[in-house]
Parts: sequence; structure tokens; C-alpha cells
Amino acid sequence: MSSSQATPRLVDYFFLMARRTGPKTKISRRYGTLIEGSARAFENKTYPPGVHGPSRGMRRKLSDYALALAEKQKLRCQYGVLERQFRRYFRQALTKRGVTGEILLQLLETRLDNVVYRLGFSRTLRGARQLVSHGHIYLNGRKVNIASANLRPGDHVSIKGSPSSKSLVQKVLEVAHIVAIPDWLSVDRGNLTGRIVRLPSREDINPIANEQLVVELYSR
Repeated sequence: MSSSQATPRLVDYFFLMARRTGPKTKISRRYGTLIEGSARAFENKTYPPGVHGPSRGMRRKLSDYALALAEKQKLRCQYGVLERQFRRYFRQALTKRGVTGEILLQLLETRLDNVVYRLGFSRTLRGARQLVSHGHIYLNGRKVNIASANLRPGDHVSIKGSPSSKSLVQKVLEVAHIVAIPDWLSVDRGNLTGRIVRLPSREDINPIANEQLVVELYSR
């Protein structure tokens, strides 16, 4: 089946979608995997939104092209990036030595907003992005409000010294469950600081999508 024959509703949605700001549980149900949101809500309704009951949620078989599009959208939704940003990351991955798909994952995973989220300073990636954009995050001692900034081994992340900034993160740490910090990061919760120990491997990232299909999609 050609790309023009792929399920129209699905493909049109992929091309028109920019950054999704709706409920993450619905997005997870659309793609059949938990991206963000309530795991319990996702488990209770694993069929796509708009479908009334699991018996009607059986998906028709998609073309290879539509499947690759779905994998790309999973990664875009997971990291909250626009299509043009995603393409830029892919082009950047092509210029680096190594496995293109794994490098793409590294570039996404080491975004400043994602690192703030992985350090446990925010309960959600959206919240982490707001911390960055509102000037609450310092990188190597300097305020950075660019959520897409990529971090490298040795970089230090800290919270702005103002009481209001510290209070925002301390409240999250008080009410949130203890979150396992990835091995490629280290964190000092008492001082609200974190550090990039090394670049994450594919095993560290454990992606929710098949990045090789994404590489093949952009290589067409």
C-alpha cells in the first residue's frame, strides 16, 4: 500500500498535528502506549478515544508508512517537540558518528526540559518546560530559558536561588513519589542540583517507539 493509500484519518492527523496540549491519557490511548498521564486511566481504557468499548477498538492493519508515522509521533509526543524541531534533531543525528536512531534518542533525552523532568524537579515534562521558560532553571551557573538546549556530560543543573523558585521544586519533591533517577544523571535533592554524568545509552532511555522505523521514514 502506498503512502497515499494509508488510513486517511490517521495520516491527516499526523501531518496536521503540531505540539499536542490535550490530555496525555487520550494521546496514550491513541497510540496504544503510555506516554504520560495516569497509568490506571490508560489501563482502564486501552482502546482509542472516540471508540466505545474494547471490542470496537480493534485497529485495522496499517501500511508500513503509517506505522512509521505512528512511531515518529510517539517520540514527538513523548518529548513534546514540533515537527520542524524533530527534523532538525534527525539531521543533526545524521552528522554524528554512530547509530543514527540511538543518537536521535540521545538528542531528545538530553534536552534541558527533559533533564529537569528526569531529575525529579517536576512531576511532568510540561511542568519542567515551564520551569525552564519562566527562568527558574540555571545551567552551569547561568539562567537558561531555552527548553530545547542540549546538555553534555559535566553540565550542572540547578534551581534559581530565589525563595519562590526553590519553593516550586521543593513542593514537588514533598508530594511526589520517590522517582528513580537514571544512571546517567546524579542529583542532590537537598541543594536542588543535578549533573549529567554521561550520555544516556539506548538501554537507559528505553524508548516507547521503534526509532529505526523513524530513521527509515526520514530516509525515504
